[in-house]
Amino acid sequence: MRRFIFKDQIVFENDNYLAISKPAGVSSLHERIGLANSVIEQAKRHDENLQLCHRLDKETSGVLLLSKHAKAYSHAAVAFEKRRVTKVYHALSDGVHSVADLEINLPLTTTRSGRSAISKLKGKPSKTIVNSIENFGHFTLLECKPESGRQHQIRIHLASQNAPIAADEIYGGKMPYLSRFKRGFTPNKNDEEKPMIVRFALHAYSLELEDIDRTPMKIIADYPKDFAVFIKLLRKYDKASSTF
Repeated sequence: MRRFIFKDQIVFENDNYLAISKPAGVSSLHERIGLANSVIEQAKRHDENLQLCHRLDKETSGVLLLSKHAKAYSHAAVAFEKRRVTKVYHALSDGVHSVADLEINLPLTTTRSGRSAISKLKGKPSKTIVNSIENFGHFTLLECKPESGRQHQIRIHLASQNAPIAADEIYGGKMPYLSRFKRGFTPNKNDEEKPMIVRFALHAYSLELEDIDRTPMKIIADYPKDFAVFIKLLRKYDKASSTF
C-alpha cells in the first residue's frame, strides 16, 4: 500500500471537520492484508477523535471528510443520508463525448465478486449528472455529480454510456498509451512503454455541505500529480480539444 503523510494532505480544517486530499492507492479503512497505512489509521495518529464521514475507493483520489467529534459526525451522516451533500468528481474517459447535464439513472447492485452491476430487478436507485469539461482527440474530461452513493457508481454509469474511465479495465476502460496518438513516438527499445496513468482516472474534486451552524463549506482538492500530468500530456499531444 502507498505510504503518505496525513498532515501533508490536509486541505480544510475548522473546529468541527477536517478534510484531506486522499492519494490514490490508499484505502479509507483498514485492509485485512498488507502493510496497514489506511486513512483511518493515519487519522487516529493525528487526532484520536477523527472519524470518517464517508469513503472513497482505494484508487480514487480526492476530497475525504472527517469529523472531529460526535456531534459533527452525526450532522454529516444525516447530510449524506438526506443527500444534502454536493459531490463533484472529475474523470478522464475514453472517447470524445459532448454532453450537458446528461442524467444517467440506472439501478445498481453489488455482485458476489464485489463488483457493481446494473440490475432493474435487484438494483438500488442510482443517479449521476454528467457534463463535458474538455474534449481531446481521444479522451474527454468529464464532471460527474453522483446524487446517490453506490459502490463504483460513476465508473459503471460512465461505462454504460460507452465512456468508460481511462485505465479502468474492470469496467471496460483501456490503459492510455502515448504511442496511440503522438506522431513519431519511438519507445525505448530496452523499456516497455508505460501508460500515461496507471490507475483509473477518477478524482473527487470537491465536496459541498453545510456546517453544524449552517455555514456553507466547499472543499476542493487540486488534481494530484498523476492526474495533472495525464491532462498535460493530452493537451500537448492529443489536441483538437474544446472547452465547455
